[in-house]
Amino acid sequence: MQRLSGLDASFLYLETSSQVLHVCGLMTLDGSTVPGGYTFAKLKQRLEERVRVIPAFRRKLHNPLWNLSHPVWVEDEDFDLDHHVHRIGVPAPGDRVELAELCAHIAGQQLDRAYPLWQLYVIEGLANGEIAVLLKMHHASVDGVSGASLITYLAGLEPDAPAPEVTERANSGVPAGFDILRSGVFNVVKGPLEVARLLPDLLELVPRWLGKALRGKGMPIPFTAPRTSLNGTITGHRSVAYAQLDLDDVKHVKNAFGVTVNDVVLALVAGALREFLSERGELPEDPLVATIPVSVHDRTERDHGSNKVSAFFASLPTHLADPAARVFFLAEANRLSKDHHYDIDADMLQDWAQFSAATAFGMAVRAYSALRLAEKHPVVHNLVVSNVPGPPMPLYLLGARITGLYPLGPVFHGAGLNVTVLSNAGKVHVGLLGARELVKDLWPLADALPDALSELLKAAPG
Repeated sequence: MQRLSGLDASFLYLETSSQVLHVCGLMTLDGSTVPGGYTFAKLKQRLEERVRVIPAFRRKLHNPLWNLSHPVWVEDEDFDLDHHVHRIGVPAPGDRVELAELCAHIAGQQLDRAYPLWQLYVIEGLANGEIAVLLKMHHASVDGVSGASLITYLAGLEPDAPAPEVTERANSGVPAGFDILRSGVFNVVKGPLEVARLLPDLLELVPRWLGKALRGKGMPIPFTAPRTSLNGTITGHRSVAYAQLDLDDVKHVKNAFGVTVNDVVLALVAGALREFLSERGELPEDPLVATIPVSVHDRTERDHGSNKVSAFFASLPTHLADPAARVFFLAEANRLSKDHHYDIDADMLQDWAQFSAATAFGMAVRAYSALRLAEKHPVVHNLVVSNVPGPPMPLYLLGARITGLYPLGPVFHGAGLNVTVLSNAGKVHVGLLGARELVKDLWPLADALPDALSELLKAAPG
């Protein structure tokens, strides 16, 4: 029996039919590299070989009425790959627009919690002869880093790479009711002691953290973001687009300006958003505020749970017309934000998330949505921007070479746009997912990203 961490479980508690909290990865594949040629049957057989040795794909939730704490993961003893793998065709003419619309439809549907929390869609009929795969996994089971790792378990460095060796132990079957009850009671009893242990650090941190923010020495303060049409109540309908850039161009800009890759990524997003919002006639005078998820896998002292993340707020200088000025703005702002963020212990979010409560969280989210509160209070943040490091070498998914790897993160009430960036094999893949009622067409934003990179290359010193 493996109990979910509070942070993992919170993604279950905060989920509704409009605020779906899974992550997706859209992969385009060159089927000609598959030994012996691509067939769906062959791909499915190779997938089953890998899923059989990767416990994360065979675990499901178990949450009986007598469980007094977070749900537990158990082995699905009736696991059936047919519940998870689907073969579909993209509508004619099968170009990027039809593919994105199909992925948006799939991304808006909740996963069935009676089964392991993932789905894989093999999409055929693309105009260019490629195959696409959309992998959908619940955020309760993966974060950006662990999700990328699971994809590498399914993939290999060669078309005929053998199934990986996985050291993770399989979850046991359904545990005895008494074991779950006893474990839950223990968590409830130790709760007050945990609060007493954590509270002093929190009380010391809050005034110091807010003081630095108010003096302009750290990240922007929540609820100070300008309002745009991206910031409102969302439904379950989604929009999707994607873009691909050359990593060498991004590195050239990084080296020319003496900044980080993340600075360049945020400058690209800021430049594209400036063009996008200008075309919509709603470019604000102040910078946008983005939430930046940050992996703490290398800093955490906790070995429990799938999500090991924190986050900080970053100013996106969409108000600056000069692309070079945007880079310099971000380099300084990100330095302050990161220093400010490091004031917070890497495990603080995970420690406090242990006290998340299913009923309270669920009722709060539904009331927030029904009352449309996202449109009635100051904007917390405008969007989410995530940068996930990927493998530098070419990968082959079940024998087919990956030509595009576009991550699609979730959106939330009040922030209806997610931009996630992943590098792989000399390319930078950008996935954009939006709430359809707030941003129906994301292709203008996706197409503005290469323009933003061209601007930065022209503005680069030397």
